[in-house]
Amino acid sequence: MKKPREELQADAAEQRNAPDFDALTPPEDVVRGGRTRDDFFDAILTLDSPTTVEEVAERAEHGVDAAREYLEWFERMGVVTRVTESPATYERNEAYLQWRRIQHLQEEYSQDELLEFLQAATDRDESYATEFDVDAPEDVSITAYAREHDQRVEDVWEDVSLWMTTRRRIALLERALTGVDDGAAGQQSPA
Repeated sequence: MKKPREELQADAAEQRNAPDFDALTPPEDVVRGGRTRDDFFDAILTLDSPTTVEEVAERAEHGVDAAREYLEWFERMGVVTRVTESPATYERNEAYLQWRRIQHLQEEYSQDELLEFLQAATDRDESYATEFDVDAPEDVSITAYAREHDQRVEDVWEDVSLWMTTRRRIALLERALTGVDDGAAGQQSPA
């Protein structure tokens, strides 16, 4: 390695007073990889019931004042809904998130691709219905099925959960293809 120019080299006094690099905050603790808004958005996605500003701040690992500002902004955007005033509690707006998912599908994929995804999901749905011999995942008695088929309850629960996810995926894909958005989304973008 080439030595730096002389004016860039530390003199003897500077070398004696070199910082203790082991005492410095590790870079991964300083740079978390996301912006503050993204931290709050990630925290909002975890909300499953009305949550206080303080709890959102804690989940996002930021201050309460920042949480209040971002929650108010997200409320104006429609991402969250304020449930109570004092104390202020918020919950995520599922309708907005569904609309965004549909919009994303419409923007990212052609109609042909969406049709392929829908066909694959429909095939999976039919396969689950055949496997469990019922019309809907809600009709499966997880413990009874596990007992009758000598399977672990956890494995049956996982399959039923995947079936439910498949059904939600079918609904999203159908809405993306038809442009049905419950009045929340804009026009379907051309494929």
